[in-house]
Amino acid sequence: MSEQISGLQPVNLIAMQHELLTEAHSATARRAAHTVYHGGALLRQTALALLAGAELAEHDSPPEATLQVLTGKIRLIGQEQDWELGTGDLIAIPSERHSVVAVEDSVFLLSIRRDARSQQGARS
Repeated sequence: MSEQISGLQPVNLIAMQHELLTEAHSATARRAAHTVYHGGALLRQTALALLAGAELAEHDSPPEATLQVLTGKIRLIGQEQDWELGTGDLIAIPSERHSVVAVEDSVFLLSIRRDARSQQGARS
C-alpha cells in the first residue's frame, strides 16, 4: 500500500479499494486495512476490505465513529439491532459492542474521533 496520507494530499479511494481487495485475497484473515488519514490526535480514517464471509469480531465502540461503505455490502451487528449496508451508505456506529460481517466482498471507510481526554493522558 502507499504511504499514509498527511497534509493536504488527495487520496484516490477507488484505487485504494482495488489495492485493499487484492491484498485481502492473499491474506489468511481475508481482510486488509490501511490508514487513510491520521492528522493529529483526534481524527483517524481507515479503509478496510473484508471478503465475503469475513468479519471483524465483536469489539468496543470508539467515542464517536462513522462507517461509509465504498463498495460491496456489509452487516453491522449491534447488541439490539443490526443494519445491512451497501455501496454509498453511511452510518454512525452505535455506542455499544458491535461486529461487522461482509455479505459480499466489500471496502468501507471508518472515521473515528478519539476521546481528547484519553489522548491528553497518553501524552502526560
